[in-house]
Parts: sequence; structure tokens; C-alpha cells
Amino acid sequence: MRISEAAAAAGTTAKTLRFYEDVGLLPGIGRTSSGYRDYPQEAVQRAAFIRRSRAAGLSLEQAGALLAVHDAGTRPCSHVRDRLADQLQAIDARISELQALRNTLAAQLEAAESGPAGCDPGQVCSYL
Repeated sequence: MRISEAAAAAGTTAKTLRFYEDVGLLPGIGRTSSGYRDYPQEAVQRAAFIRRSRAAGLSLEQAGALLAVHDAGTRPCSHVRDRLADQLQAIDARISELQALRNTLAAQLEAAESGPAGCDPGQVCSYL
């Protein structure tokens, strides 16, 4: 299948497919006699897997590692589960950090909105 058809089927762009091929995530893409890339269904499935991996927040390196497990003949499901658990834990930690930052900013804004608090001329601003 030609690149535009493969990209549409994988839910990505032709530029992305070429990039995945360049970095080795889509190995062995053949060419037609006229020189066009000819994507097999397996390449489309790999590209769709990479797209879903990226949508879940995994890096290209992580997606590549999961594909390597698959290419070695092992089902990567337990590896996928571990990466998803790691990603969820990282997001939960980031949410906690952002909530703490929000609380700090809200307190600083409240202090700033209550008017000047006898600014110390030796400081840039006493609100921060």
C-alpha cells in the first residue's frame, strides 16, 4: 500500500511514517518498480501501535523497546502493562506537583490582591 494509504490506515501522516522508517521503527519497507514505498499491513499495524503508544505518553524509545520484544517472538503485553503503570505513576506525581504549585500561586495571588504589604525597598517584590 502506498504511503498516503498506509498513513491514513495507521492514523498518522506520511511524514511520520518516513520518520519511523528512518529511525528503524518500520524496518524493511519495500519499493515498487516505480520507486514508491510499498507498506505491508504489518508496517501499518506497527505505526498504529506507535501512535497509540505515543498517545499514552510513552516515548519513541519505549515504543521501540516494546516492538523489539514483539519482534523477538514474545508477546509484549506484560511489558506494555509495566510501561503503562510507570506512566500512570509519573502522571500522578506530576499532578501532585502541579497541585502544590497551584496552591502556592493561589496564596501568593491572594497576598498580592490584598494590596501592598509595606514593601521592603531592599526586595524586588515582597509578594515573591
